[in-house]
Amino acid sequence: MFKPTRILVPTDMSDHSLRAIRLGFDIASKFEAEVFLLHVIQNPVQECVLEYCLNEDLIEALKVEMFESSRKGMRQQLSRFPWIDADAVSVDVRTGIPYEEILTAAEEHEIDLIVIASLGATGLAKYLMGGVVRQVLLGAKCSVLLTK
Repeated sequence: MFKPTRILVPTDMSDHSLRAIRLGFDIASKFEAEVFLLHVIQNPVQECVLEYCLNEDLIEALKVEMFESSRKGMRQQLSRFPWIDADAVSVDVRTGIPYEEILTAAEEHEIDLIVIASLGATGLAKYLMGGVVRQVLLGAKCSVLLTK
């Protein structure tokens, strides 16, 4: 019988992700598994527009603010489930290509189950399974559970 011990739940802060978080924690509580919550910032800061570029201090301040805002958003998502001990959850924010960062995190943390929403926050989500999810399914070395 499959018994996950380390579960990764990527979130894009959408309502679909909330369903994945709930399911991930339901599974974790049943099997006493550890949960890792991950958010990936795809385009952190556009440094230049036409001929105008931001200075490095401002760019760094904006990046720090984005990371703090993302962590706060993830904590707010967790607060919607009062039965979850938010302090026991590993919360990670990364920048990069979402599916690559999800797969990298899965390998780094030796994840045996990824619980991910089949639809994301984009407008096309209602028509197609997300490109991120497709790439995670193709590249994952562990089990992947899609939520609707």
